[in-house]
Amino acid sequence: MTAESMVGEMAFDRNVSPPTRLKPRRVQPVRAWRALRRLIADKEDTTQVFEIMNALAGGSVRRGYQQMLDQADGGRQAFLMTELADRLQDKDWLRAFPEGSVGRAYLAFIEERNFSAYGLADESRKVADTDIEAAHPHAWYARRLRDVHDIWHVLTGYRTDALGEACVVAFSLPQTRSPGFGVIAAGVAVEFVRAKTGYPCARAILQAWVRGRRAAWLPGLDYEALFAEPLDSARARLNLTAPTVYERVPVEARNAYGRMG
Repeated sequence: MTAESMVGEMAFDRNVSPPTRLKPRRVQPVRAWRALRRLIADKEDTTQVFEIMNALAGGSVRRGYQQMLDQADGGRQAFLMTELADRLQDKDWLRAFPEGSVGRAYLAFIEERNFSAYGLADESRKVADTDIEAAHPHAWYARRLRDVHDIWHVLTGYRTDALGEACVVAFSLPQTRSPGFGVIAAGVAVEFVRAKTGYPCARAILQAWVRGRRAAWLPGLDYEALFAEPLDSARARLNLTAPTVYERVPVEARNAYGRMG
């Protein structure tokens, strides 16, 4: 096989689109604020998360991708360019992992909630100026950050109530250094303070940020290998301690935040 045919076969296997040049992202704080108001009003409006992330992304995706290249395992993942949404949508693949593994825990998580990896991808495409599907390594990295969100729920132990979502977002801030995550986490924390639940909701969000700082860097992981690991072992290896403050908040109080005026 010639070098030219090898390159052609690799391109075919990866379903590579025509080359794309991504435009630099301008920070849009007013757009982010409006999207945050809509998100606070309806936590199920996932499109607003992507509006905020697009408005405030700046150079965070480029920096994160470079960090990936600087690590051995991350560099390999960048070379392979696996589309995680495709893998996560394959329930037969997920069922092949042993009981107690990260993969089976993820499967239980999505089946309990009737979630779909493609569903989150569809929401991300609703943002008018998104380039998340572009044929570019930075766009691939952005898709990767989108697709690991529910895996991070499983790894961190946060559920999908309003407080749990805010905690995963706060955890994601130091992991990705994307300001949008900080804005969402802070906005929801303020709403919980206003709600005066009597429980440490805002402190749970702060602890999630601390956990994100102390944990191993998750964006560059080999998730296919991770899914085969026992969940408890994976958490220990990645320095993911228990979400103790979040667990102190009763289930019925985890959605009890106020509304922004």
